[in-house]
Amino acid sequence: MLTVMSPVVLIAMLAVRATSPGPAIFSQPRVGRSGAVFACHKLRTMHRNTPSLPTHEAPAGSVTAVGRVLRATKIDELPQLWNVLKGEMSLVGPRPCLPTQTELIGHRRRLGVLSALPGITGLAQIKGIDMSDPKLCAETDAAYLKAASIGLDLRILLGTFYRA
Repeated sequence: MLTVMSPVVLIAMLAVRATSPGPAIFSQPRVGRSGAVFACHKLRTMHRNTPSLPTHEAPAGSVTAVGRVLRATKIDELPQLWNVLKGEMSLVGPRPCLPTQTELIGHRRRLGVLSALPGITGLAQIKGIDMSDPKLCAETDAAYLKAASIGLDLRILLGTFYRA
């Protein structure tokens, strides 16, 4: 999948670099399986000096014009295929959070969500639940883990790209 998507990533990288200063891809510490921190790779969608905060806490206007398109099309997530290849993430699972999101980490630990690999997409994401509601996000992640199946994963993958 990484090979097939590499031309898309390359074009997106060129667009990011052409429209705002800074690297096209950035790595950010995220919490993975068993609470281990790993470097999660993404296409940069925010201005270079935006603080490392959860998206819902980022200052207004921090997303670039190209970043809005990359986020809307989910292209900004494609570098995470490298994390999947390295065994740090899966295609579907709970979205990895920042180590500073201690309330969400606590709920996830209590519900057993940290036992799973984080995913590029997940049930909470397609339901429109973001990490601004840590308890609901963790409960949705736990519900996904209880119901996990190939069929559900396929529905989540399709729902990520074809959400109404």
